[in-house]
Amino acid sequence: MKNFFAFCLLLSVLAACKKEVKDLPPATQTGANTFGAKVDGALWVPQGFGSIPASNILESQLFSNGNLRIRARNFSSSPNETEFDMLVAGITGPGVYMLNNNVSYPSLLASFGYYVKRKLTPEDEWLTSATTTGSVTITRFDPANRIVSGTFEFNAASIYTPSKILAVTEGRFDLTIP
Repeated sequence: MKNFFAFCLLLSVLAACKKEVKDLPPATQTGANTFGAKVDGALWVPQGFGSIPASNILESQLFSNGNLRIRARNFSSSPNETEFDMLVAGITGPGVYMLNNNVSYPSLLASFGYYVKRKLTPEDEWLTSATTTGSVTITRFDPANRIVSGTFEFNAASIYTPSKILAVTEGRFDLTIP
């Protein structure tokens, strides 16, 4: 019985371990369902908690007006979690799309980049605007095969302390669109 208890304890500890990210996902254009970036220089990828992946850690949706919404979540440090939410408005094909609109989060009308750090409730939230901007470069836009790929980077100001700026660099995604 002691061995069984020790085995269960070991399993629960291993399941709670944070998976270390050593590199960003490769920059592909095949619909590999990958997403990653550097957030203030630290590697960030979507992750579930421990060995139990969350089914909704990476979501994409293409609306009929060409608006693309991407949501990516990292639950690996539960109860702390982080999340990206981006809307790229009016995609017509490969090209550069700016994240430079003043919007209230969330918005489905104009392009934005958003990042949140929370522990049950938000500890801080960052949002792009006309003064803290960025861009998304669509490298493959293939609605027939339901694939969109690209890169992104942006600076975003804290909603709570506007002088606190978050830098997101080397972002990349390769998604299938349901």
